[in-house]
Amino acid sequence: MNEKTSTAGPKLGLARAGFSSGFGVLAATLGSAVGLGNIWKFPYLTGANGGAGFLLVYVLATLLVGLPVMMAEISLGRAAKANPISTLQALAPKRQPWWLIGVAGMLAAFLILSFYSEVVAWVFAYVFKAMRGSILSSDPQVTEAAFNALISDPLQSLLWQWGVLVFIGGILLLGVTKGIEAMTKKLMPILFLLLLLLCAVSLSLDKALQGLAFLFQPDFSKITASVVLTAMGLAFFKLSIGMGTMMTYGSYFRDDQNIPLTTVRVMSADLCISMLAGIAIFPAVFTFGFAPAAGPALVFITIPAVFSQIPMGQWLMVVFFVLAAIAATGAMLSLMEVPVVILHERLGLSRPKATLLTIGLLVVLGASCALSNSALADFKLFGMSMFDLFDFVSSNIILPAGGIFIALFVGWVWGVDKFSRSLTNHGQLHNQKLAQAVFFLLRYVSPALILVVMLKGLKFF
Repeated sequence: MNEKTSTAGPKLGLARAGFSSGFGVLAATLGSAVGLGNIWKFPYLTGANGGAGFLLVYVLATLLVGLPVMMAEISLGRAAKANPISTLQALAPKRQPWWLIGVAGMLAAFLILSFYSEVVAWVFAYVFKAMRGSILSSDPQVTEAAFNALISDPLQSLLWQWGVLVFIGGILLLGVTKGIEAMTKKLMPILFLLLLLLCAVSLSLDKALQGLAFLFQPDFSKITASVVLTAMGLAFFKLSIGMGTMMTYGSYFRDDQNIPLTTVRVMSADLCISMLAGIAIFPAVFTFGFAPAAGPALVFITIPAVFSQIPMGQWLMVVFFVLAAIAATGAMLSLMEVPVVILHERLGLSRPKATLLTIGLLVVLGASCALSNSALADFKLFGMSMFDLFDFVSSNIILPAGGIFIALFVGWVWGVDKFSRSLTNHGQLHNQKLAQAVFFLLRYVSPALILVVMLKGLKFF
């Protein structure tokens, strides 16, 4: 399938773009799932929630909830060949409001992009800081001061964020095959190789074993309802589900793509890269005396300390932040594609106009997050900065709720026959038993687990 020849499903009848190869499908989907969620969010949430116990819960949440919902989203998208709103309108019985799941996903994408674009801005800024050598130090006070100087400067925060939005928008303007697919096919292999290099450096540090013990030896007393909710929210965030992203990318999938195999590969690679990020970060945390619960700043204050101890550390640090920028680019492309394709297909805007409108809205929304540590530092809603509020609402409310309704839609509305035909490519693949098992999880297990964990984590009971 390519941009010239792909067509929509019979219900929609719209010619639209698609990924041109099987590897392109895998690379783009993996590029969506693997981003700063692995390199930035996974380490700091693992550190803040007790280490290995949090990791164990995260893996279980990924297997029992994340993976089934991911298969469901991609199946729905490929079946309808449309944006999330049109997909659910086309596949649901008439006048049933399942299309609101797509609206909620678009809202989640905007909220996530608003704070995530600021984190990506920090990464891009750190590429240039690393080139200058001003952050290369094993002294926690030096690395913390450098990070605080960046986030507390309102002008720097805004300019870097705007630069990131323009950069990502430029790639999206190239389209699906020439933009998203071409970028991710080149960048994803580099990402993996650079992380392996970083892990080798970190494992050579003095207290590497303490860092590994923190990451892999669970303390079950630290597992609470809040920890479980956070782990589940991270699974949704990192696999890009519950926000319409995988439904959107599913609409670009080739008709012969093996959905279960692709999703298992993506999940496995995502988990592997998260593990590599943890291995790269936590030995350094314990060696240099950083706090594992340092929060969103953890990567930015730890990585310079790692590279300060080795030959050519400054330039290897440049490579690392280029790596982080690569990871961030793939994830932002998938996130921004959700509102772009909805505005393009639902409102009839050209793709360039839809992209520019999305960037314009993010400039406004994102500014509130960019200024959360400077001009708006004292502005709080529900006791949280706008950065933290957007993160909390999207990761812990909208994404899990979206996962519940997607599972319910497939399990109780779309039905086992259509879901099985999708996972078996109309009988061409021998995935029947797997399809039935996943369908059982979607119908009974996943929505119940998500609901109980979400309500308990939000202290409803």
